[in-house]
Amino acid sequence: MAELSDETDGDLLAGVVAGAFGLYETGGRPILDRLVDLLSARRLLLVLDACEHLVGPCAAVVTALLDGVPGIRIMVTSRQELGLPAEVVLPVEPFPVPPPEAADLAGYDAMSLFLDRATAVAPGLRTDERALMAVARLCRRLDGMPLAIELAASHMRGLSATQLADRFENRFGPPSGGVGLLLRHTLHAATGWSHELCTPAERLLWARLSVFAGTFGAESARGACEDGRLPGVPEVLDALAAKSVVTRVGDRYRLLDTIRDYGRDRLDELGETDLTIRRHRDHYLSAARRMSARWSGPDQIAWADWAYGELRDIRAALDRCLASGDPRTALELAGALRVLWCHLGLVREGRRYLDRALAAVAAPDRVRSRPLWVAAHLAVVQGDMSLARARAEECLESARYHGDTEAEAEAHLRLAATDMLAGDLEGARERVLRGAAGLRRTGTESPGVLLVPLLLAGIATFGGDLDEAVEILRETRRRCEARGELCQRAMADYVLSLALFSRRELTAAAAAARAALETKWRLRDTVGSVLAIGQLARIAAGAGDGLRAAWLLGAARRIWITFGLPGQGVDSVFELREAAAARAATLIGEAAFTRAFEEGSAAHFDAAVAYALRD
Repeated sequence: MAELSDETDGDLLAGVVAGAFGLYETGGRPILDRLVDLLSARRLLLVLDACEHLVGPCAAVVTALLDGVPGIRIMVTSRQELGLPAEVVLPVEPFPVPPPEAADLAGYDAMSLFLDRATAVAPGLRTDERALMAVARLCRRLDGMPLAIELAASHMRGLSATQLADRFENRFGPPSGGVGLLLRHTLHAATGWSHELCTPAERLLWARLSVFAGTFGAESARGACEDGRLPGVPEVLDALAAKSVVTRVGDRYRLLDTIRDYGRDRLDELGETDLTIRRHRDHYLSAARRMSARWSGPDQIAWADWAYGELRDIRAALDRCLASGDPRTALELAGALRVLWCHLGLVREGRRYLDRALAAVAAPDRVRSRPLWVAAHLAVVQGDMSLARARAEECLESARYHGDTEAEAEAHLRLAATDMLAGDLEGARERVLRGAAGLRRTGTESPGVLLVPLLLAGIATFGGDLDEAVEILRETRRRCEARGELCQRAMADYVLSLALFSRRELTAAAAAARAALETKWRLRDTVGSVLAIGQLARIAAGAGDGLRAAWLLGAARRIWITFGLPGQGVDSVFELREAAAARAATLIGEAAFTRAFEEGSAAHFDAAVAYALRD
C-alpha cells in the first residue's frame, strides 16, 4: 500500500510507490523501470491511496505497472478517475442512513458502525428504541460518513446517544465539550483538502452551488451561478463531479450537507451570498414562468419531472423570499407555479404559500391578480367554496382595476366552477361564456382556453344533456391530442366517463376513467387521480361488483385525505361517491363493505392505482 496524500510533486511519485517495496532512488535507471523488474514475476495487489491531486503521474505509473507486471492488480482511491481504458470505477458513497420515518432501524451499515465503535468505548451502551432513534438522527446529521461516525462514536464514554446527537445539531457550529471541535476540525480538514485541489473556477462554483437545497440540473446550476467571472458552468460542474465534490444522481447533481456547508462558508467569505440567492430566486421565477406559458403542449411530462426534481429548491426560493421581506416576489413566484399546484398534485402546499404571500402583499397591487385566481382554483379543488368565491371575486376586482383581461377571464371560470358544483348550472354557463369571451379578447393561449369546454361539458353532464357533453368532450380530446396535451385531455376523459356512466355505457365509462387515471398518476396529479378512482368505484358498483367498489372507495378516501383534505362544498362529487357506497353495501352487506373499504384505505398509493387500472 502506497500512501500518496502527502506527495505534491508528480515527478517523485514513482519513487514513493517504489518505496513501499523497499526500493529507493539510487541514480542510473529510472526508478519506475526498476520497480517493474522487481515485481514482474509476482502476483500481488497494490493499493494507491489518495491520487486525485496527481492524476496524470498516477495514470503513468499505473499504466507502466499493468504493462510490465502480468500478475498485478491495482486498487486506486481517488476523488477523480484516472481515465485509463482498463479502469473499472466503483463509486464509494456514504453509508445509507435510516430516513426519519423508518420504523426498522436494523440493517443500516451506518447504525452498525456507530454501535460497534460506541460499544468498544462504552460497554454498557443503551440500545433501547429512544437511543437507537438518537443514533439514527446522528448518522443522518453526519451524512453517513464513516470517518465522522467513528469519531462521534469514540466520544460515547460518559454521554448518552441523545446527548451526543444534540451536540451535533449544528455540524459546523461552536464546539461543545471538545467533541464538536474535533468533528469540525476533521470534516473541515477533509473538505478543505478537496477545496485546495480545485481550480479557482471550481472553487467559485462550489461556493455558489451551496445555495441549492436539493438535487439540481446543469441548467439550474448555470442559471443561478454563471456570469462573467464564471463562464462555462456545465464544464466546471463536470470537473467538480469528477473530483467527487459534487455527487451525480442520474442526470442531476447534489452536494452532501458537509460539502454544502463548507461551500456556504466560502460564499460568505466572498461576500456573494445575497447575490447568489437572488440569482437562484430569479432562475426559478423565470423557469416557472416558462413552465406556465408552455404547459399546454407536448412537453408536460418533461415539465412535471423538472418541477418535482427541483422541488426542494423551488420551496427554498419561496421560503427565502418570505423570510427576507420580499413578499411580492414570493407572490409572483407562487402564482407562476400554478402548474405545480393545480396540475401536479401539490394543492395544500400551493394554497399555503399563496395564502402567506397574499397576506403579506396589500391591495391594490397588480401582482395579486394571477395568484388570486390560482388560489381560487385550489380552493375549488379542496371544496372550500366560500374561499374560492371570495378569492375569485377579489381577482375580478383587482383585474378590472389594473386592466388585466386575462386574469378577469380566469376569475370568471373559477366562479363558474363554484356555481356548477353548487348546482347553479345556468349561472355557471353564463360565467363560462363571459370567461371565454375575455380569453378571446386577449388573443393569447391562456390556461383557461382548455378549461372552457371542460366546464361546459360538466354543466351539460350535471344538467342531463349527456349527448352534448359527450360531443364536447370528444372534440376537446381531439384538440388536446393534436397539440400533444395530456393534462386537460385526462380531465376530458374523466368528465367523459361521468357522461358515459350516466348513459349506462359502463365499459366505455371505465375505459375513459382508466385513461384519465393513468395520465393523472403519471403527472402526479393526486386530485385528478383520486377523482378517477372514485369514478371507477361508481362504475364497479353500477356493474354489480360491490367488493371492488368498496375497496376503491377506501383507497380514494385515503388518498384524498392524505393529499387534499376533503372539503365540505363539493356536494355533487361527494353525493356520487355516497351513492356508490350505498349501492356497494347493498350488494355485499355492511360487514363485507367495511372490510373491503378498510383494505383499500390501508393500501399503498401505487398499489391502489395499479388495482384501479385493472380491467
